[in-house]
Amino acid sequence: MRHDPWLERWLPLLRERAAGHPVVELGCGFGADTVTLCEAGFDVLAFDASEAAIGVARTRAPGASYEVRDVRDVLARDDLGGTRAVLASLSLHYFPWQETVAAFDRIRRLLGPGGVLLCRVNSTQDHRFGASGHPQIEPNFYSVKGEPKRFFDRDTIEDLFARGWHVLSLEHRVTTKYVLPKLVWEVVCEPRAEAGGDLARA
Repeated sequence: MRHDPWLERWLPLLRERAAGHPVVELGCGFGADTVTLCEAGFDVLAFDASEAAIGVARTRAPGASYEVRDVRDVLARDDLGGTRAVLASLSLHYFPWQETVAAFDRIRRLLGPGGVLLCRVNSTQDHRFGASGHPQIEPNFYSVKGEPKRFFDRDTIEDLFARGWHVLSLEHRVTTKYVLPKLVWEVVCEPRAEAGGDLARA
């Protein structure tokens, strides 16, 4: 995998919002973003369901704290309440729709006042990585080489974040993290008490 600098432009916002608290990273994988966060001076609490991936991440960014745990198990914990910053890059698109909605609702409830979520999810235009040509489980949710993967269009993103979130940035972007260009939605948002609201336009 190549270096993916997507997170660097958001470091000032993360520094402001985290306010000295750890950044919770959901689905750290091999630690690419963990390295960026640690090099920028953040304390990081990183989770991934793969013990092998955690092993690589721990070698690359030994300063972070790690736990081998499924994202859904992490979000069910009560001890993360009041978290100020959550990072979920390409880790929240593996679930049926109702579980996806529940995951984002839980993140919103975990974030304390002034908290922020930075996330990236698959785009429905990401045909190189499974957005077409695979058995459909439910709309925009496919079995890609035996692994469930969800893909999002703008309407789906707007629906997902319409209740309880204030979206600071919503952009359709390209990453070359996996060498071949991959299309993703990049969303930066904060929780709010009232429902509804407008989405930022890219």
